[in-house]
Amino acid sequence: MPFVLYDTMQRKKVEFQPAKPPHVGVYVCGPTVYSDAHLGHGRAAVVYDVLRRWLLHEGYKVRFVSNVTDVGHLTDDADDGEDKIQKRAVLERLEPMEVADKYFWRYFEDTDALNVAKPSITPRASGHIIEQIELTKELLQRGYAYEINGSVYFRAAKWPDYGKLSGRRLEDQQAGARVEVRGEKEDPRDWALWKKAEPEHIMRWPSPWGEGYPGWHIECSAMSLKYLGEGFDIHAGGIDLQFPHHECEIAQAEAAGHEFARYWMHHNHVLLNGEKMSKSTGNFITLRELLNQYEPMVVRFYLLQSHYRSVLDMTQSGLEAAAKAYYRLLESYRRLKALQPAGGKSETLQAAIAELQEDFYAAMNNDLGTPEAIAAIFKFLPSLNKALEQGEAGETLARAREVMERLGEGVLGIFPERVLASNVSGPLLRGLVELLLQLRQEARQRRDYQSADSIRERLTQLGVVVEDTPRGTQWRLPQASLAGGKE
Repeated sequence: MPFVLYDTMQRKKVEFQPAKPPHVGVYVCGPTVYSDAHLGHGRAAVVYDVLRRWLLHEGYKVRFVSNVTDVGHLTDDADDGEDKIQKRAVLERLEPMEVADKYFWRYFEDTDALNVAKPSITPRASGHIIEQIELTKELLQRGYAYEINGSVYFRAAKWPDYGKLSGRRLEDQQAGARVEVRGEKEDPRDWALWKKAEPEHIMRWPSPWGEGYPGWHIECSAMSLKYLGEGFDIHAGGIDLQFPHHECEIAQAEAAGHEFARYWMHHNHVLLNGEKMSKSTGNFITLRELLNQYEPMVVRFYLLQSHYRSVLDMTQSGLEAAAKAYYRLLESYRRLKALQPAGGKSETLQAAIAELQEDFYAAMNNDLGTPEAIAAIFKFLPSLNKALEQGEAGETLARAREVMERLGEGVLGIFPERVLASNVSGPLLRGLVELLLQLRQEARQRRDYQSADSIRERLTQLGVVVEDTPRGTQWRLPQASLAGGKE
């Protein structure tokens, strides 16, 4: 059964055929590390982690590269405005690289909690200035770029294939609709490969054109080619990056004479309560805040219940429903893992296992159909629970455990060791902690601060981190524990 994925470039599902099997090269556009990760970052991390797991499960050797942008991404997502990291550095009174490092590590703390494997390589834009300069020089030599006043721009009109990924034409762009068009450009649709650093700009490097810094788009072209080579297999990222970021990546690489990505994957937007997330309206939650409220595996499970190409509307009711379903599945899996097989077969369970594998593989091979893959597991659950209750089919249950380990633990990644090791169910633990925090809040309201402090101190000794915030009292457990919550 071949693996079929939806290729954005071809606008249809196609059979995946790597250029150099069994080796597969995957490049995923990672975050700009100027603030805490949001739900969209979490979805990207989980979706492409499952892609990687599925490819490994199918016997491929995967080099998975996901970059980190720590310079060159301006506040207007274009060629004007402040660098996002430098702007944050001013607000936090830190060096720009302090900001980048701070949120770099916080991002990986969040994705670790989601049981996302770290990339094979995590290149940082600031560590690949030479490669970006060399690619810019190639474009200048071929006439696809020009230098003016210490900045270098790509000649958009000279690349006739621009727009082949997104279907948008250069003529569709309305330059200056968001920011004033930079007057020095030959064409307002041109984009920066290298920007001259103004006197107040902190992040700057020497180049043949003077001191400056790279444009946002050039970094991914340079780093993906460096680590995955010509014509690598899969380039992935959010649908919002399709235009102009990915269009510019393609133009830069191919205009310089390099064969670029063979397949393109894009995951869709994440909404919060039916609306686009926005800090200005308050309809916004960071991934870290969410992981403080819910067991991270509930969040991972919830993300996988929607197909990656569909819009995901994150709601509290949806998360609560996902939590109930996840803990029901987890409890059955724990019982299966703890089983000591003692002979005996069940033809009924054997048939259910065969059906599970057939349905699961069909779902995953159909463009990473994780909702259908999860549905296949829940369809299998009644047969599994019945066999566990009867306890007379040890040999077949051992086979069921092997299959569930490969599919649930290995492919979907929803059963990390830490949740299996806990002997307290998530809902129970969460309820007990919230009960204690409610008693603490009542003590504070009657000004019994000694009792309130005593409850918090005891929770801290047990490993529960309690934080009083403007949004209320929030709490979280160390990663060795199972649940998270919010008062």
